[in-house]
Amino acid sequence: MSEKVLLTGISGYIGLNCAHQLLESSYSVIGSVRSHSKKEEVLRSLINAGIDTSNLSFVELDLTKDRGWDQALHGCDYLMHTASPFPIANPKREREIIEPAVDGTLRALRAAEKNGLKRVVLTSSIVAIMGGKKQGTITPEHWTNLQAKDLNTYAKSKTLAEQAAWDFIKDSEVDNSPELVSINPGGVFGPAIGDNLSGTSMSMASLMLQGKIPLVPDAAFPMVDVRDVAKLHVAALKIEKAANQRFIAAESKPRSFQEIGAILNKLGYTGPSTRLAPNLLLKLLSYFDREAEGMLGFLGMKVYADNSATKEVFNWEPLPFKQSIKDTATFIESLIPVKK
Repeated sequence: MSEKVLLTGISGYIGLNCAHQLLESSYSVIGSVRSHSKKEEVLRSLINAGIDTSNLSFVELDLTKDRGWDQALHGCDYLMHTASPFPIANPKREREIIEPAVDGTLRALRAAEKNGLKRVVLTSSIVAIMGGKKQGTITPEHWTNLQAKDLNTYAKSKTLAEQAAWDFIKDSEVDNSPELVSINPGGVFGPAIGDNLSGTSMSMASLMLQGKIPLVPDAAFPMVDVRDVAKLHVAALKIEKAANQRFIAAESKPRSFQEIGAILNKLGYTGPSTRLAPNLLLKLLSYFDREAEGMLGFLGMKVYADNSATKEVFNWEPLPFKQSIKDTATFIESLIPVKK
């Protein structure tokens, strides 16, 4: 009998790629969705990608409500918690993003503990590590400074949610409390599964390819392919040495939006710009545009990542960044017109 995984946020960019690799690895997967329409979308996306969905079922769960979590995790061996709001733009009220991220994580962990699960793999983010740091090298021991100037709401939400998860595990008084592994991806690119370009990474790449971003921000940080992110999530379910650790899922070298534009230009795409937006312009725009406001904390950033633990524990080498960008562009081009 195959082991069972509850995968929250299955309809997302990372979630669908995790579902693909879990099903190919012979796990039985329960995907959490917010509505029946999302279930149909997930099924269609996976089937159209040639993925066998015979071991896939669904459950409706809400990050902000208790209903259904205990029942969903009953009989499961593992929890893979990828669900979390992911906007670049700052919302009008921070709690709109922070509360679902933190409370949803704690709901999932409480239900996992109650049902005696072996391990929880949590999708965190590099923004829970590098926020407030403009230069130097980040390691898994670093945490984002929540008082850092211009820190966006998403970075706060991921930091607070991951901290809440580790506090929960540390403070647990249950003998068989689940082990926790946190995967912290950098900026994520690579082909999606399905035809949804609304995610933050896909949306930005598609706008660049259409020539709708005439100036790019002066920011560089480590990035990663979504297929590598999913691979690490699945491997993290069982590798013994990964227990109760956090891992940076990204290249060590920082990559800039200017570099992405240059790679795409060399591939024959004329839409992407390599012109830097003056920081002052973005700061002025931030008074009127919440997306520009959300980018302020990244301006002038050029951080490296120490991913040595990830490479060692998972025997992992990142997919080449140029290949990731090429595959992203090819995928987007299959769905919408781009400038060439």
